[in-house]
Amino acid sequence: MKGKKILMYVGIILALIFVVVLGWLVSVNKNAEKNGVQEIIPEEEISNTQLRQTIITLYFMNKETGELAPEARQIDARLLLENPYEVLINMIIEGPKNEQLIKIIPQGTKINKMEIKEGIVYIDFSDDFIKEQALGEAQEKIIIKSILKTLVELKEVNGIKILINGEENSCFPDEAVKFNEIFYAE
Repeated sequence: MKGKKILMYVGIILALIFVVVLGWLVSVNKNAEKNGVQEIIPEEEISNTQLRQTIITLYFMNKETGELAPEARQIDARLLLENPYEVLINMIIEGPKNEQLIKIIPQGTKINKMEIKEGIVYIDFSDDFIKEQALGEAQEKIIIKSILKTLVELKEVNGIKILINGEENSCFPDEAVKFNEIFYAE
């Protein structure tokens, strides 16, 4: 008989402890909601296309200042898988989307060949890159700097080497900027 009473008291005590703990958990949850802590449920799922988007930075000349200015663009990351250097240079050739920026590589310029060796991107442009260009040294340097700054955004790139129709020792027509050297990021 005593054993049954003790067992009954232990059962009652355990039931009371359970009710107190349950009440405490409900109270804590209500306080969390009052203090602004809530579970956030997304309104819509992120699509595969959105997951593949990445932001790149291209550099063009600012109309007002004549200095280089960045332009951020969101593109599909898959475009950068095979030859990211060529994709980025072709985007510079196409020109900026921002009306405050100026296209700096002449229309009709094509990439004959492009490769990377030991951190240097070798870019072989068609002669349209230099044809009929009489920009002066400052603007010519901006063109080189635009290409360089855009490409060094990629971690493996340290510099660029420009060739014209496969020739290494070319230059702009005024011979202010020559392509006989490798251009490195500052």
